[in-house]
Amino acid sequence: MKPLDPRLLRLSRTARGSVLASAATGLVRTLATIGIAWGIATAVTLGVDAAREGRVPSALTPTLTLLAGAFVVRAVAAWATDDLAARAGATVKSELRATVLARAAERGPSWLAERSTSGFATTLGPGLDALDAYFGRYVPQLALTAVATPVLLVAIGLGDLTSAVVIVVAMPVIPVFMVLIGLATQALQRRQSDALARLGTAFTEAVEGLATLKVFGRARRQVGRIGTITDEYRRGTIGVLRLSFVSGFALELAASLSVALVAVSIGVRLVDGSLGLGAAMFVLVLAPEAFAPIRQVGADFHAAQDGVEASGAVLDVLDDRAPAPTADAAVDDHGGPAATELVLAGLTVRRPDVVIGPVDLRATPGTVVALAGPSGSGKSSLVAAIRGVLPHEGAVTVPGPAGASRAERTTWSDQRPRLVRGTVAENVALHARPDERDVRRALGEAGLGVDPGLPVGSGGSGLSGGQAQRVAVARALYRARRARTPLVLLDEPTSALDAEAEQTVVRAVRALADDGAVVLVASHRPAVLAAADLRVDVLPTGAVTVTDRQGVRT
Repeated sequence: MKPLDPRLLRLSRTARGSVLASAATGLVRTLATIGIAWGIATAVTLGVDAAREGRVPSALTPTLTLLAGAFVVRAVAAWATDDLAARAGATVKSELRATVLARAAERGPSWLAERSTSGFATTLGPGLDALDAYFGRYVPQLALTAVATPVLLVAIGLGDLTSAVVIVVAMPVIPVFMVLIGLATQALQRRQSDALARLGTAFTEAVEGLATLKVFGRARRQVGRIGTITDEYRRGTIGVLRLSFVSGFALELAASLSVALVAVSIGVRLVDGSLGLGAAMFVLVLAPEAFAPIRQVGADFHAAQDGVEASGAVLDVLDDRAPAPTADAAVDDHGGPAATELVLAGLTVRRPDVVIGPVDLRATPGTVVALAGPSGSGKSSLVAAIRGVLPHEGAVTVPGPAGASRAERTTWSDQRPRLVRGTVAENVALHARPDERDVRRALGEAGLGVDPGLPVGSGGSGLSGGQAQRVAVARALYRARRARTPLVLLDEPTSALDAEAEQTVVRAVRALADDGAVVLVASHRPAVLAAADLRVDVLPTGAVTVTDRQGVRT
């Protein structure tokens, strides 16, 4: 891993600002340290003169005042570094999470389906939380090392050139230790990151399949499985800590021996009178400070290794190139020309098992289009292609005003409700402050007579399957009414409903079309298909036929 990944600086303006701020406060701290060394050396020299002459020199008071001021400046600079680093860490985490989620939404479910959901969530959650140590300790220390080390070497060289040469010769020993230990730590930390992802995956799988496990009496066996993975992660963590402590000891030993060489050289020259007491004290105080930044950056690198691995995983996701969209999708995604009809011209989706299409149809406002076919035939794939989140061949023209992106022109409801923790109203509006009147209208059109303030658990717990599906339909109706989207896509909106509830949803779909929208519904239910103006039959072979209400092919 590089000391500071340039991709992180390119993607986060706050990260760049953090490095500059850390360098500025590091320069102030270094100058204050030089002032402290000069003040100590001068005060000791004046104290020796006072003992010899029997009186207090007049320069002692301003020297002690400067020394106290230097201590205060150094303390304030250290506080400012920590405060800026903490703020930068929080902001960078927020920026990276927002960027990754936006990129995932842009690439669509097909891209996300190729990755481990739990691993993705672990990286965005506790993984990026580890950036606190990265930006709170490692980055400020790295900036301090880059600024302080050359400045301190120059100051020591002005005081005693021989000591500066000894430090320059001895200093490369520390980076060599850092590189050797860093390689071992990086390998251990990568295994720890993989172990954390496995732990998250095992827990997620156990929770998602808990009902099935209980039915077959296998629920308790998962306790042992998760316990084994947890114990593996615990032992790995202890191993990382052990190596970090050993590396810290090695760096301390190398720095101590280097300072000892400087001290021995100064002592010999003090005895033979070739070096003055003031210069000797000045160099002795600064010598440990010259080694301290590079020693500490090595220790902080190990502490921040979790954040380094997490940021590397996130940046690899952001650098990953998704399949190039079609020309039509590229235009729509950035604001296409105005259109009044849904036009599919040779729309073809190539899956590993079958080629779906081509589909040719033209749907004017007020039209209900039904995608019919058995489960797995490709109805959802065609919906995803029309949405622009699945690579396809052919052209797709979505109705809407000029300059609007495809997402802004479209309302979409997935076949799975995908409800989140909150109230029914918040799930309908996907907003913390929903419009209650519009929410009640959408719930009424979906045939769901529940209180909008009713709490809903994660995944829709607290609601039946039919209620959760109608909340998802109400969500589509809410957005379609408020945003006035000219295209509404509904994927299996009635698969979990009884006949009466299904008729209510069919009437809501018909009402949307009568209000001027093009409504495309993927379904295999006869009631939905009977209400369609155009029917697109997707056969298991991938062939597609389009017929109107009278059964005439178009």
